[in-house]
Amino acid sequence: MPSSSQPETLCLIDGSSYLYRAFHALPSLTSADGAPTGALFGVANMIRRLIETHRPERIAVVFDAPGKTFRHEAYAEYKANRPKMPDELRQQIEPLYELIDALGVRRLSIAGVEADDVIATLAERAQKEGIQVLISSGDKDLAQLVGDRVVLEDSMQDKRYDAAAVKEKFGVGPERIGDWLALTGDASDNIPGVEKVGPKTATKWLDRFGDLDGVIGHADEVGGKIGENLRSALDQLPMSRKLVELKRDVALDVKLDEFKSAAPDRALLTALLKRHGFATWLRQLDAAPADSTAESTAQAQPGATTLEVITVDTQKALDDLIRRLNRAELVAFDTETTSLEPLDAVLVGFSFAIEPGQAFYVPLRHVDQQTEFEADAAIAALKPFLEAADRPKLAQHTKYDLNVLDQAGIELAGIAHDTMLQSYCFNATATRHDLDSLATRYLGRQTTSYEQVAGKGKQQVTFDQVAVPIAADYAGEDAEVCLALHQRLWPEIQRYPGVLNVYEQLEIPLIEVLARMERTGVMIDPERLGQHSAELGERLKEIEQQAWKAAGGEFNLGSPKQLQEILFERQSLPVLRKTPKGQPSTAEDVLQELAVEHELPRLILEHRSLAKLKSTYTDRLPEKIHPKTGRIHTHYHQAVAATGRLSSADPNLQNIPIRTEQGRRIRKAFVAPEGWTLLAADYSQIELRIMAHLSGDRRLLEAFQQGEDIHRATAAEVFGLALDQVSSDQRRAAKAINFGLMYGMSAWGLAKQLETGRDQAAEYIERYFERYPGVREFMDRTRKTAHEQGFVETMFGRRLWLQEIRSRNRQRQQAAERAAINAPLQGTAADIIKRAMIDVDNWIESEKIPARLVMQVHDELVLEVRDDQLKSVTQGIIARMSQAAKLDVELVVEAGHGDDWDSAH
Repeated sequence: MPSSSQPETLCLIDGSSYLYRAFHALPSLTSADGAPTGALFGVANMIRRLIETHRPERIAVVFDAPGKTFRHEAYAEYKANRPKMPDELRQQIEPLYELIDALGVRRLSIAGVEADDVIATLAERAQKEGIQVLISSGDKDLAQLVGDRVVLEDSMQDKRYDAAAVKEKFGVGPERIGDWLALTGDASDNIPGVEKVGPKTATKWLDRFGDLDGVIGHADEVGGKIGENLRSALDQLPMSRKLVELKRDVALDVKLDEFKSAAPDRALLTALLKRHGFATWLRQLDAAPADSTAESTAQAQPGATTLEVITVDTQKALDDLIRRLNRAELVAFDTETTSLEPLDAVLVGFSFAIEPGQAFYVPLRHVDQQTEFEADAAIAALKPFLEAADRPKLAQHTKYDLNVLDQAGIELAGIAHDTMLQSYCFNATATRHDLDSLATRYLGRQTTSYEQVAGKGKQQVTFDQVAVPIAADYAGEDAEVCLALHQRLWPEIQRYPGVLNVYEQLEIPLIEVLARMERTGVMIDPERLGQHSAELGERLKEIEQQAWKAAGGEFNLGSPKQLQEILFERQSLPVLRKTPKGQPSTAEDVLQELAVEHELPRLILEHRSLAKLKSTYTDRLPEKIHPKTGRIHTHYHQAVAATGRLSSADPNLQNIPIRTEQGRRIRKAFVAPEGWTLLAADYSQIELRIMAHLSGDRRLLEAFQQGEDIHRATAAEVFGLALDQVSSDQRRAAKAINFGLMYGMSAWGLAKQLETGRDQAAEYIERYFERYPGVREFMDRTRKTAHEQGFVETMFGRRLWLQEIRSRNRQRQQAAERAAINAPLQGTAADIIKRAMIDVDNWIESEKIPARLVMQVHDELVLEVRDDQLKSVTQGIIARMSQAAKLDVELVVEAGHGDDWDSAH
């Protein structure tokens, strides 16, 4: 309880705001009986986190009441654009009310006004009684209420606003938010503002004229088109201001004492948690004392889960642990090391979790540890368990642990689950997939960060320097949270056969394949790169001199500000686009358009391109050669791209350009060791072939089945020509159409790419759909499916959730529709090459083939093959890649070989 000098806090939660946001942010979770629970889970966890974090003495959740409000009476078009509440969301309202009531939290909704008005009224009352107010909402309207005793917190975004923070975010203080909103308008509520007036202009006017009345009174002083817009809006502005203003005197038949925090109804809460399938919360409730008060209930909330971590520091304790590990159905484990780079990492400790609420930590190499065993002896004792294929194991980002253990002489086996990949397969776009983010999202728990135990920046120490008691708590928590996440996510994955298939048949088996590729690495020739880097440096100097001459003086080619001044002020080039700050844009696409007729933008583009190649590749790659192996070792990321594609980093091998001579020269520096050859095998036009299969378009299928040049065939169809009459320009246009449509390219985008008129481009697209009606039907069907279910799937069941598919913002909705069309194509291609990688790796390992996978880039696999086995390996690779999926058209694989990567193409 607060001291006599510390005022009590009233926490007011905007339930309606969080309900909609949770519904659109979380995947479509369901209970065992199929009832939707995503929004219910999100809002309930948010309330629990608030209680745990702030321990408010008083708390209430406020919802909008059904029906119209006084604002609808004042303005008939108020919220007229709002779509009807989705049935899936409506079904979760009553269950949420029940859960809030069971928590002992007061709930309010008042007819004729909105939740914001009720919150404003209660905040006003609380301040008069000397009570501090914490408003939890993502609604910017409530920023009007912030003051000395009122703070606004957006719990889902982890943002907190006092008066200074409001001023920093919006450009005006809380007292001017209403005026600011009246000027900008609010599209979601259909409140008109001044046309073309955004936040910056509204802020500028209020700074200049004081308040809305001042802006209205000085409207004649604002020039240009924006001034005309302001004057046109003068009659409507007072109404807009009235609509956004919060009502602070709602007649409420309640007293603030009624909001005092209370203990939950334990029996009812238990029943509800069982009904909705909230297993983790249920276990936490069971672990809490039976006589929980409001305060002890808060302590049992996420982030304060009771966890016992046992430090294993005696031989008997280690032996007992190993016996328990071998008897367990599933063990979550984690390694603690001295480095994020597996090749450099030294094992410092192991953590294990077998059941919720308990974890074990085995210290190995801490400077302060006092154990009865040496590190090597403990590792040797644990090795049989870790290498046992019949002992199922679970980890977060297992690939890292697998490579760390390999360095320690342990061949990890029995990899059954990975929580990072469970989250990724369940919903790739819902959150980041690191352990801390997953714990927050799916468990409502705030985990200990590495910085909290090891320090930050220059003060950070390696994990072996962390005291054993602190290290044990940190590491044990990681293993136990991993287990809890598995218990939360695994039932969800099992509910969807497609998701389960992707997880079990693709992502889990791929862990070992990628780990092996990362350990193997690839050879590069630093001398070739050094020579290339020197030549690039000379060319950059030449371009700089040419640019200075074209500009009439020296300037920094890398400075957007100087470039803006020279291009648009000194040389008076047309301003094609502006930045969010209102400055002329010097983005690449803008410069490309200007470069058609002007020399300086062309030189700038060439300078940027070559400077990036030099800094990213020719200078950087030699620095990445590992001293132990003499090779570079990229890191492949499974859980980044929503479509399922792999990405690589440190160094990034996916983005080396192939269409330019300079980019190809970088590939020439990737070489094979003596006695070996690089083999590059990639799928030919795989996404177009997938389009033919998924759409079932007769003409497209025929073109592939007859082995036609698909771009030439499309050109013949679109332009009404025989195949042998198609020109190279027409084929190029058809290629742009083929690929552009898969990425949702508009007529405007195609016109820009083909350098033709928009009407001409629209005609090309229309002709395409006339000749390939199955493609149009596939696209229309996919959009419809995406809107209905909120996700699309690949051939193999990978699911992409589309959070913006029902957005009221038309641009966002259209972007989601484009993603909906592209994801099944690109995602299926990603699934196919993963299937191929698993098959190829299994073949190499099981039959001891003298070859090794060294790189995966987009639709291509690169291998090192012993020279005397090149022919047979090439045949084996082509066979396995082409059989990775059964389509209605052939999967064509093109393979080449050479002493370097470029020569292999």
